Amino acid sequence: MFDWVIVGAGFAGATLAERIATQRDEKVLVIDRRPHIGGNAYDRYNDDGLLIHQYGPHIFHTNSQMIFDHLSQFTEWRKYEHKVRGIVDGMEVPIPINLDTINKLYNLNLTSEELPAWFAARAEHPAEIKTSEDVVVSVVGRELYEKFFQGYTRKQWAMDPSELDKSVTARVPTRTNRDDRYFTDEFQYMPKNGYTRMFEKMLDHPNIKVMTQTDYADIRNEVTFKRLIWTGPVDEYFNFRHGKLPYRSLKFRHETVDQEQVLPVGTVNYPQTEAFTRVSEYKHMTGQVHPKTALTWEYPSAEGDPYYPIPRPENAALYKKYERLAMATPNVWFVGRLATYRYYNMDQVTGQALATFRRIQEALPIESNVIELTPRIVAAE
Repeated sequence: MFDWVIVGAGFAGATLAERIATQRDEKVLVIDRRPHIGGNAYDRYNDDGLLIHQYGPHIFHTNSQMIFDHLSQFTEWRKYEHKVRGIVDGMEVPIPINLDTINKLYNLNLTSEELPAWFAARAEHPAEIKTSEDVVVSVVGRELYEKFFQGYTRKQWAMDPSELDKSVTARVPTRTNRDDRYFTDEFQYMPKNGYTRMFEKMLDHPNIKVMTQTDYADIRNEVTFKRLIWTGPVDEYFNFRHGKLPYRSLKFRHETVDQEQVLPVGTVNYPQTEAFTRVSEYKHMTGQVHPKTALTWEYPSAEGDPYYPIPRPENAALYKKYERLAMATPNVWFVGRLATYRYYNMDQVTGQALATFRRIQEALPIESNVIELTPRIVAAE
């Protein structure tokens, strides 16, 4: 007999399992159809002893002291500021676009004070900002849009930016200085011993039982439980009643190279050429010392595990139908990227899970057996 079944052992599921087990002293069964915990953040040592991210690079960054402190209970950290280069017009330039990017690309010698006017002179002014294309051309102009964004977006989404909602590029990161960090968050770290070790500590509690390679459909009538937390696709929970929500997926090619380092930085993007979008080298991120190095190439795909909700108005409308079903479903809480059809970073999913736990505490006081039905979908904080 379990108090809770949690479907999914990624950030949302593991965070809620740990909170419920330690703060409510209730029994939790965590299941995942994959053969491991950690969701897409799962990392492992390959045959050569190199720590790799099975589902592509996961870089932790947040501006939330609360979220950082919470996860610090389960891991030590290694300071790491991610840097990305792009191969554009045959040159290797910093991404996001910064002062060095423009000066190198156009053989200029602009200063930080001169660059804003240079951008402004090229920016277009759409009557209304509706699409991803509108966002980008309004900030950096059409030429840079075509060099950096259009090709990459077509590969990533199999659509032109003019077909995608403005949220995809809502905050075009451009810098007028030489800061070449990909993120500017206050807290930029990697788990010192990897994400999987962090998840193992989160789930290491006598009140928590973990079953991998387990599908909810296989145990739902075999296990007795009171309440459910669902972090999988919301349409799957409702047997695709209104149709399938569309996603983009990824295919990964992992390789070990017999040299200490290959890339100048953690990730190199290819917005103009190649079938893949980017290649990453993990030793930059992990700090591992090893005579060999491991790299991963990412190929966007229409088939495979769901990674990226496709932000178009018709998809948002379809999700709203599932959201209404979810809100009306008692004793089931829908949490995480797939359950809320939104692309969240790892810290945002953690924040959403912690916010959900606070609402559980409010709705289900431990001393009371009374169950109050409350909204089961919680936005990230």
